[in-house]
Amino acid sequence: MSDVHICEVGPRDGLQNAKHLMPTDAKKAWIAALARAGLREIEVGSFVPPKLIPAMADTAEVVMFARTIPSLKVVALAPNLKGFQRALEAGAHKVTFPVSASRKHSESNVRMTPEQMVEEVRKCALLAHPGVEIEGAVSTAFGCTMQGQVPEDDVVRIAASLAEFCDAVALADTVGYANPAQVKRVFSRVRKEIGGKLEGAHFHDTRGLGLANALAAYEVGVRSFDSSLGGLGGCPFAPGASGNVITEDLVFMFEAMGAHTGIDLDKLMAARRTMVEAIPQEPTYGHFALAGLPKGFDAAA
Repeated sequence: MSDVHICEVGPRDGLQNAKHLMPTDAKKAWIAALARAGLREIEVGSFVPPKLIPAMADTAEVVMFARTIPSLKVVALAPNLKGFQRALEAGAHKVTFPVSASRKHSESNVRMTPEQMVEEVRKCALLAHPGVEIEGAVSTAFGCTMQGQVPEDDVVRIAASLAEFCDAVALADTVGYANPAQVKRVFSRVRKEIGGKLEGAHFHDTRGLGLANALAAYEVGVRSFDSSLGGLGGCPFAPGASGNVITEDLVFMFEAMGAHTGIDLDKLMAARRTMVEAIPQEPTYGHFALAGLPKGFDAAA
């Protein structure tokens, strides 16, 4: 059992904002390489209209492939009932719904107010979905490029509403506005309200605070984190939302701290090479990829 659980979101959050499309076969090879590295949960795509995000047009095929990988939890994002139904048909093990705490971002991203989106998720939760987990992710929970500040009371209220019918709730810093003190405060407030239903943290490294924010969340009890190999990622409907916290840097930090992730760093770098070969034009980031392991390093494993 890992001390820290990491969900790789590169095949979804990473590729949805990329300027170049990754071929379907390359996606499959990348996901298989990530699984070989020890990732046990991968968000492989989203069920959104292909005309809006062409990179996600093959999500059903990718989900069905990922399901053939033993012991892998296959995650897909859905923004509405139609997307949820498609995710169920494809066989996703877990479906994540983005529910923005920012009214402006919500209307831009899913064409609904935050309150309407909560009701959309509730409607999906009432459908029969045996064995499929539902996660409500409160996005722009720490700020928004469109709205600016997002009241913490709104974040707590939306999280509490989602906790009524979701299996788990996550908080997402969609645009990289968070700072460690804010992370500790907001996660503590939400946990006080919904207890163990609060599981995940999703950070972006827009201003270089991705790892610091992940550590802050860890220090207040969070043990599940989203990240993207090479720091790919961003939200097409949130201007200025640049890359996710970097998987290889996040894994190295936790392993160096003695927190076991179950991920093999050498195999993770092999997965990074598979990704880079598939979309060589896309910029990638990461300190660990440049520096490698320090001499005498002893991983938590």
